[in-house]
Amino acid sequence: MFESILSSDSGTFSITSELICLGVALVLGTLVTLTHAAEGKANKRFLTTLAIMPMLVQVVITMVNGNLGTSVAVLGTFSLIRFRSIKSNARELLSIFFVMAIGLSLGMGQVLFAVVFTVIVCLVLLITGRLPFGENKNLKQLKIIVPEDLDYEKMFDKIFEQYTNSHELIKSKTTNMGSLYELVYEAEMKNDASGREFMDDIRTKNGNLKVMLSTPIVEDRV
Repeated sequence: MFESILSSDSGTFSITSELICLGVALVLGTLVTLTHAAEGKANKRFLTTLAIMPMLVQVVITMVNGNLGTSVAVLGTFSLIRFRSIKSNARELLSIFFVMAIGLSLGMGQVLFAVVFTVIVCLVLLITGRLPFGENKNLKQLKIIVPEDLDYEKMFDKIFEQYTNSHELIKSKTTNMGSLYELVYEAEMKNDASGREFMDDIRTKNGNLKVMLSTPIVEDRV
């Protein structure tokens, strides 16, 4: 059913077949880009990268097909790019692997397989992105500024017990030339808890310094 449109028996490739693969790579890359953008906020440069990457991977795979030495060189280049890449969340990593898989398929001439595979995965991503599982509207991010001489480790425990079902200190750092600590918590608020009263009670403990309660930015830990 899935047959390659490329014939590399003689070491050469048809220009028409290559142009078809490049065109399909661009179309499928754009489809993945639109799917990724539909799931939430995304950086324009990252979306452009998703659209173009299938074409680049397809060209690379076509050029190294059957050449072991070139394949090793390309592997080393990809390794360098990996170590220079910025930290990404799980959704971005999934999209990167997605477009690379498309490029690999098209580099082998498997146009029909790439199209079917892309459509199925895009549909799955769109459907699962709209399902309610995994959502927690009561999950908040709490930032507290405390003086450096304040023992903050257990100071807010009673307040957390009153207003939250669970909490976790996910980050702490010094600020203001080391005279203050910035604490970042993830807290699941109780259904009947008041965010304003929660912050007011914390301010009585941290010397009326800055307190911020917000919806956490969805950045899956990877």
